[in-house]
Amino acid sequence: MVSTSSPDGPGAADAPGSTDGPAGGGPSRGAGRYQRSTSGMVGALIVTLLVILAFVGFRALNRSDLDVKPERVDYLAQVGYAQQAGSEVVYPARLPRGWYATHITVSPGEPPELTLSMLTGDGGYVGFVESEESVPEVLSTYVDPHPQAGPPATVDGSVVSRWATWTDSGGDTALVAQRGHGASRASLLVFGTVSRAQLEQLAGTLTTRRR
Repeated sequence: MVSTSSPDGPGAADAPGSTDGPAGGGPSRGAGRYQRSTSGMVGALIVTLLVILAFVGFRALNRSDLDVKPERVDYLAQVGYAQQAGSEVVYPARLPRGWYATHITVSPGEPPELTLSMLTGDGGYVGFVESEESVPEVLSTYVDPHPQAGPPATVDGSVVSRWATWTDSGGDTALVAQRGHGASRASLLVFGTVSRAQLEQLAGTLTTRRR
């Protein structure tokens, strides 16, 4: 028999189909409130965690004191591998104090191709290139399409003693020379954001000595 009693009438609390009473096997009102509160708490924790992660990411992206330094590479080891392959590579025998290499590529051949990137102790950039391309081509690629010519430089102790000097529109300096003859002729380029004297210092260490 189905009861048609009003929920507010007498005996409604004891009705077999009621889910709100103390009897009948259904969950109590207190249990329902507890489940809903647990779900809300989990949701709130997730939102809080996302806010914290977003804040940490924002701070990391906007910090001005991050100490990120380029990786140092052993350029002399790479030169040694190229020499073992039979290439007469031009390279700096040593770097000035405080300088270190950050990148090198070597392609054995005749002539070989080498690009070397370096940083000075105070953050200046210096590059060295040995390439089969002509002087105008290497200047256009690494310095400026329209560099300004400067007075020539004489560098003692280098594989080449006579160097031409150039500057780009930003005032950076480059030393360039050619070495070899015929098919083995190569362009040598020393350039960077440092002074001409520092570039000449590096050029003075260039050698083909076997390691």
